[in-house]
Amino acid sequence: MATAAGISTAGVRIGIDVGGTFTDLVLCLPDQTLFVNKTSTTPADPGEGVIQGLQSVLKAAGVAPARVGEIVHGTTVASNTILQKSGARTGVLATKGFRDVLEIARIRTPGMFDLAWDKPEPLAPRRYRLEVTERIAADGAIVTPLVEVDVIAAGRRFAAEGVASVAIAFINSYANPAHEIAAERLLRAHFPALLVTASTSVLPEMKEYERTSTTVVNAYILPAMQAYLRRLSERLVAIGITAPLQVMASNGGMIGGAQAASKPVYAVASGPAGGVTGAARLGAIRGDKDLIVFDMGGTTAKAAIIENGEPLLTTEYEFRDGITSPSRFIKGGGYMLKVPSIDIAEVGSGGGSIAEIDAGGLLVVGPKSAGADPGPACYGRGNDKPTVTDANMVLGYLNPVALAGGSLAVLPARSEAAVLGHVARRLGLDAVAAAHGIRQVANVNMARAIRSVTIERGRDPRGMTLMAFGGMGPAHAVDVARLLGITRIVVPAAPGVFAALGMLAADVEHDFVKAVLRPLDGLDMERVRQVADELGHNGEAMLRAEGYEAREMEFAYLADLRYVGQSSDLSVPLPATLIADGIDPAALAAGFAREYRATFGYVNDEPIELVNLRLMARGRRPSRLDFRAITLDPQSLHGSAGTRPVSFTRAEGFVHATLLARSALGGRPVAGPAIIESYDSTIAVPPGTTARVDVAGSVLVELDR
Repeated sequence: MATAAGISTAGVRIGIDVGGTFTDLVLCLPDQTLFVNKTSTTPADPGEGVIQGLQSVLKAAGVAPARVGEIVHGTTVASNTILQKSGARTGVLATKGFRDVLEIARIRTPGMFDLAWDKPEPLAPRRYRLEVTERIAADGAIVTPLVEVDVIAAGRRFAAEGVASVAIAFINSYANPAHEIAAERLLRAHFPALLVTASTSVLPEMKEYERTSTTVVNAYILPAMQAYLRRLSERLVAIGITAPLQVMASNGGMIGGAQAASKPVYAVASGPAGGVTGAARLGAIRGDKDLIVFDMGGTTAKAAIIENGEPLLTTEYEFRDGITSPSRFIKGGGYMLKVPSIDIAEVGSGGGSIAEIDAGGLLVVGPKSAGADPGPACYGRGNDKPTVTDANMVLGYLNPVALAGGSLAVLPARSEAAVLGHVARRLGLDAVAAAHGIRQVANVNMARAIRSVTIERGRDPRGMTLMAFGGMGPAHAVDVARLLGITRIVVPAAPGVFAALGMLAADVEHDFVKAVLRPLDGLDMERVRQVADELGHNGEAMLRAEGYEAREMEFAYLADLRYVGQSSDLSVPLPATLIADGIDPAALAAGFAREYRATFGYVNDEPIELVNLRLMARGRRPSRLDFRAITLDPQSLHGSAGTRPVSFTRAEGFVHATLLARSALGGRPVAGPAIIESYDSTIAVPPGTTARVDVAGSVLVELDR
């Protein structure tokens, strides 16, 4: 059944993750039995692949569509719209004199000595960025009233130019949103066909560039996300599913479909967040509170860290080609999104990443991808260029007959031909040596992503456990771990669909923020308490509207702090007791010093200021997935038996590796060389490592020291 707000309290739940190559689905029965499915993604219309996968997994589980109580969806529609520059024609309504905020940005380049670097083209070209007369002071006072005729004139210009979506970003509107609210009302009244996003509804914070950029991204992807979710909802109803659609947000929580359709900027990192949330929940059960998350799929590899049982969050990141990382040290290479997000680094090295020789004669792997159609050369669908999957096929890591539990037939001879024709002969190598080179370049790329969320954050990866999943993650995990000095790897149940599985372990989460900007010395405690009370009221009202009772609500406050004079801040947890009993500036300063030292390696004695107060309002249901209780459909654990020649290193050549189905892996350790197969993934256990099943049903791979 469902509550008045449409959130399931019982019944079948389904997690869906749309990737660049496969669409993964996990169906969870009320008794925590899981059925999994991998369906080729349909890039031209992702919803088609979703429906195909849904029909397949429902049939396998013997579940009628009407029994589905909730669908949790991770989608790449928002991120792909940005990458492919296929968003709406977007306009900006700005305060007079602030038309060029997007171009000015932060006046930084991502590489100091890269003379060939080009600044990303603004998603809203200059001709569609118009100014109006108005001005709000930094303290919220109205300096110049809004000239409404300017707004209407701008609306006429937008309509004449074919602008479909408009972002309103006025200077200092975070301190007083009155002018933005009035401008939004005027545009909606006079030009109802325009989609309008006001910055104060998306990001009521200071920093003009960050706020403008985030609002523009929301406006740019808004029509695509609305159209996708509308079509998907219609298709779900057409096959008999009337359950509510929840969407994974970038912060690792769920948001309702309506909120995702109005504020899609909160779901740009939708898919990867599900895997990180699942990793945090599983890690807590295993006693691993500090984890490195490594998710390698068909198109990209992602990395994140779990600290003290929770994903490391950031309040801003740049979305761009190549490596996408919320690094505080590299700025200016992409589109700034200042929204709560799991601190995920993403690099274009997945199973479908294409290997080629560049103009300088060097081997490169990714970010170009063969995607789902035509896919790697071994799929036999028309691509003749080698991918990471093809390299693994040549080296013997993958089943040479079929993948995805036998549902995807493969042609290993085409993998060898692709590696020979495009890489090996050009480098004067044989196919095996070239395949090792492809695999090594991919591994180094992925290790770089992990370094960006560990070493660049002041964390040492060597003492942490690597949790590897994704269709290709477990096949590369040991090699990546060795590059980083890591000795323990955990491969969870259903690793190839773990992002979809993790979504079923997520809670509903809503983020609220309000600017304060006051020095800690002499902080006005009453003002801070008022802000905290306002945030708490908004969070409680949002959750109650979605059907949650007080006992199902959790509230977590954070304070954004910085040294006076700095432009960036760090978020520090703010215990609820401090809100109730009175905020202690000394306690806040101590928390900031700990976080600053962990991130940058030092602290100083400069004065500190409180920039923002944040609230995460979380709604929890008893129906959330419990990793201790899950049972996998036996079909998903089947794999090969016997032996297969596998080349783990170029120096040692091929060795006979033991083949095991995951269902056959008992409590007794298995020494490498071995390959463990299941429906959705392949675990490589090279020589010098051992694998065993732990109490949580995960496979633990340990490296010899």
